[in-house]
Amino acid sequence: METKSGYKAEAKFIIASPYKIRPVADLVRLKSYPEAIALLESMPHKGARLIRKTVKSAASNALDLNKKLDEDMLYVKEVTVDEGPRMKRIWFRARGRADMLLKRLCHITVVIDETSAAGGKKAQAKAGK
Repeated sequence: METKSGYKAEAKFIIASPYKIRPVADLVRLKSYPEAIALLESMPHKGARLIRKTVKSAASNALDLNKKLDEDMLYVKEVTVDEGPRMKRIWFRARGRADMLLKRLCHITVVIDETSAAGGKKAQAKAGK
């Protein structure tokens, strides 16, 4: 049985395509928490706003559960954007035909960890490159 370190937050059933959100998630993975928030606030994408809310939620979970932590001691360990169920809508077309309109949903999972943890030093070194 392995022990997972880090503080987690999930946002489920978000009405956004995971294909559009994944490139934004790739930009903030393994960054320090203040750097990730600054990067997400400056981006115009809808995915940046959704990921920023989830990252802030994971950070508040970390700060609430461990009172010794400070925001500068956190980094974004893991960001995953998984595909959720698809909402199917009928799109009426000419001559009595219909098409299926798929509204894609996604689940965003963010894990934040301390930089003083065992994996945090390696992650900070990677993020600094």
